[in-house]
Amino acid sequence: MSDRMMIGHLYPGKLHPATLSPERRTASASSDAPKGNFKELLNENLLRISNHAAKRLEQRGIEIKGDQLVQIQSAIEKAAAKGSKESLILMKDMALIVNIPNRTVVTAMDGNAMKDNVFTQIDSAVIIS
Repeated sequence: MSDRMMIGHLYPGKLHPATLSPERRTASASSDAPKGNFKELLNENLLRISNHAAKRLEQRGIEIKGDQLVQIQSAIEKAAAKGSKESLILMKDMALIVNIPNRTVVTAMDGNAMKDNVFTQIDSAVIIS
């Protein structure tokens, strides 16, 4: 499986037990047992990409790799813990505007598009180094 994000796909927040070693499968299954219904669990652990953001990612040649995805999900969790609704997530060479309650990337910019730009309608920023 490629570690880059494919546009329009949803990605789980945790590894699927089938991708874990047999030792970790049993430990994971007991400690990560779902609490609540499936729909709630699914909505809490996925990162969605809006159509607009998907177009921007494609137009600007931005690829989100596996390790970046983990960092983005961590940033969303931090913003959610502070009560954020719309957050700017800044990484080395990209910026994402994310709707935190829906876990949806609304738009994306590369380093060039970020220059001399004003970010509006956000209530927080998370900087990932």
